[in-house]
Amino acid sequence: MHLIVIAKTPSPGRVKTRLCPPCTPREAAAIAQAALTDTLEATVGVCDVEPVLVLDGEPGPWVPRGMRVIAQHGAGLDERLAAAFDDVGGPALLIGMDTPQVSRALLAAACGRLIVGDHGAVLGPATDGGWWAIGLRRPDPSVFLGVPMSTPRTLRAQRRRLRERRLRVAELVELRDVDLARDAIEVARSVPCSRFAAAVAASAIGRAGLERVAR
Repeated sequence: MHLIVIAKTPSPGRVKTRLCPPCTPREAAAIAQAALTDTLEATVGVCDVEPVLVLDGEPGPWVPRGMRVIAQHGAGLDERLAAAFDDVGGPALLIGMDTPQVSRALLAAACGRLIVGDHGAVLGPATDGGWWAIGLRRPDPSVFLGVPMSTPRTLRAQRRRLRERRLRVAELVELRDVDLARDAIEVARSVPCSRFAAAVAASAIGRAGLERVAR
């Protein structure tokens, strides 16, 4: 069983650009690095699961020691997701770097639902209409190719595609992706002792006052 984290190297101007403004590109990158670090830490130690980072860019010191890193390839996100599952094999659960509130227990439960019983896939809804996690018992590029990504209808389209492939889908809990300042505030509140919460507090979002930015 593999646990894939698909991510970009957290460089200024390449990540979390929707946080700018109020953040500077450097602050947004610091928030992204904290989110990625917290996410990767949660993947380490999940029982009987090998974490794999599928990365767009160069790895840095935020990669846990010994974690396997492979490069993303493909044009659009749909192709990159399909390639990640093909490269790693199955069964595998894939998550991104936008839900730093994930816990080891939550990931273990999601992996368990994929490998126990007769589910061919698992899907974790996100509050913005997308998904935060998807798992496949066996790689199948047709699950992703042509599905519109990063839109308010992504979850519906992805769920429909899974059913078209005659896969029995287990639904996971809904989580909030971090895209906007409001998202960063809400997620930071849910994990107040995390690196992510510290990075948000140190940014323009924190300096402006979390309550005022949230309104």
